[in-house]
Amino acid sequence: MEQRQGSVAIIGAGDFIGAAIARRFAAGGYRVHGGRRQGGKLADLEAEIAGTGGYFRGHTLDARNEEDVAAFLDAADSDAPLEVCIFNVGANVNHPLLDTTERVFRKVWEMACYAGFLTGREAARRMLPHGRGSIFFTGATASVRGGKGYAAFASAKAGLRIMAQSMARELAPRNIHVAHLVIDAGVDTAWVRERISQAHGGAELPPDTLMNPASIAETYWHLHAQPRDAWTHELDLRPYGETW
Repeated sequence: MEQRQGSVAIIGAGDFIGAAIARRFAAGGYRVHGGRRQGGKLADLEAEIAGTGGYFRGHTLDARNEEDVAAFLDAADSDAPLEVCIFNVGANVNHPLLDTTERVFRKVWEMACYAGFLTGREAARRMLPHGRGSIFFTGATASVRGGKGYAAFASAKAGLRIMAQSMARELAPRNIHVAHLVIDAGVDTAWVRERISQAHGGAELPPDTLMNPASIAETYWHLHAQPRDAWTHELDLRPYGETW
């Protein structure tokens, strides 16, 4: 396996998209660090990637905590110069407006928007001295369109999208590639399949109805490989049969 002289940091290294991104960049030779609230859950992924000859280290962190984010990115950057940082925190909740408490709204904003700001700022602080880097943000349908029951989630994701846009305009001239990805479909997991099947009377889902996390990870890989004379700032991903 080719070894690259750089590290990748994933904040929100969950079991699906985050894990797939870790696998892809580790397979590409990067030293990958993943952080999530319960870092112990990353032990299996660490062992899996090590078994394929890759490098991955799991960390426990709260993405809403400035000190945690800074310490995590310091660990990645001290291992090898930080080259890629991916913010992949979800925070998807559905609450009717009148049932949305102040606590729920604030917590969702902290997770999906404020934590993205902390991640982007701290990643930029570490990349700028190296003269290059990529900072990517995972968005959702709610980033561009509000829906019934999604006042908290949509407002937070829309805020993350505009924050990323502002960051891109500021950092691109300094050779930092900032991109926002709209994931406009369900991700293929057992839980999502069961939920959709129940909503449709137990019917089997047609092929390619949901997005394979590995396909999403491949898009992050290609974004990072783009030449800087043709950088993508925003793209949206969906299965070919998805209505939009």
